[in-house]
Amino acid sequence: MALLLSLLTVLVVLSCGLSGSVGCVLPQNHILLSNDSLVLLSQMQRISTWSCPNDTVDFRFPRGIINGIQVQEAQAISVLQGMLQHIFDLLLTDHASSAWNTTLLNQLRMGLSQQLKDLEPCLVQEMKEQGTALSSQGPTRAVERYFWGIFLYLKKKKYSDCAWEFVRVAIMRSLSSVITLQERLSDMD
Repeated sequence: MALLLSLLTVLVVLSCGLSGSVGCVLPQNHILLSNDSLVLLSQMQRISTWSCPNDTVDFRFPRGIINGIQVQEAQAISVLQGMLQHIFDLLLTDHASSAWNTTLLNQLRMGLSQQLKDLEPCLVQEMKEQGTALSSQGPTRAVERYFWGIFLYLKKKKYSDCAWEFVRVAIMRSLSSVITLQERLSDMD
């Protein structure tokens, strides 16, 4: 389902027909929104992972795509969009609504939605310059596999409170990497 939503997002963005210039400039509040999301996720903690020893999991975040070799700008935008979209999709489920404070969850969703909207012109521009092959490249696929693992884990654990707590921590790690990627993109300008 997450893949379908991501593909639909790309199609909507492509159908908008926005034209871009060389390079993509993210709004200045893009990093601030990610920092706000981290604060909200911190406030959403209901239980400790220490109280869930049977649910411990390492989702194996693909850090190499962000912290390793220099990612091209086009790949960075695609990875950034993919990460934000998958996080948004996770938090959009009914199960997420029952796991967390809905006020905080809705604020988090609104911030992520704004970030995805801000990325639309960048995606249109990169799709025009790079073509659709961008979405099937290694870094984007690694992000997709990572979040697919999280979806499967939640399903296996029947969306328990403990499972959601481990997912919350994983999302916080992902958002920290999103901030790193956003800073890298800002430095490319």
